[in-house]
Amino acid sequence: MRLIVARCEVTYSGRLNAVLPEAVRLLMLKSDGSFLVHADTGGFKPQNWMTPPTVIEHEGEPPERIVVRKRAGKTEDRLDIRIVEILSDVEHDMGEAAALAKDGVERDLQLELAGRPDVLGEGLHFVEREWQTDIGPVDLMCRDRDGAWVAVEIKRIATIDAVEQLSRYLERIQTLPGMAACRGILAGQKVVKQARTLAESRGLAWVEVDLDELRGEREPDLTLFPA
Repeated sequence: MRLIVARCEVTYSGRLNAVLPEAVRLLMLKSDGSFLVHADTGGFKPQNWMTPPTVIEHEGEPPERIVVRKRAGKTEDRLDIRIVEILSDVEHDMGEAAALAKDGVERDLQLELAGRPDVLGEGLHFVEREWQTDIGPVDLMCRDRDGAWVAVEIKRIATIDAVEQLSRYLERIQTLPGMAACRGILAGQKVVKQARTLAESRGLAWVEVDLDELRGEREPDLTLFPA
């Protein structure tokens, strides 16, 4: 991960146009292609960002210009960062342990849902666990009764980060032959309100499941919330 603190101006163009005037900001360049622009206000939310896959280009000598591009349908989203002064520029190797890892509950949920994909949606059948994309594995890959692909991301507590993760997987999967119609389901013992709202806005379904119910240790009370 590269962290740059710089006085800069940020111009966004694509589906709309916006400019962040010259100010000191934190630029985060992640190894998965994510790019975030933070100010020292606004809490955890970045002022602008792009999710992978992106193309990040550097132009000129420091202070430099950074251009971040991403295909968005027939158009291209673009961030153009004009750096006036670099105050700090450091890189950190976060290592594999920094990736989103499955805890014991999530692993157990994955195993149980692989054997009971029907609880995620009527007519679903299991195809593969840890289905590999070029940016990481999807927890479960299923197919519905019509043969359409369904990618399932599983969390103990599903937050907006899980929605972003599933969205990134779908972006990559939908570029593959015969998988353009692949849809996504977010499953968790708890799906927080913000994650539900974001998932629904992106056409993703979400399901709250209970490990004890899946194991038959408690009577089921499960509801599917379709996109």
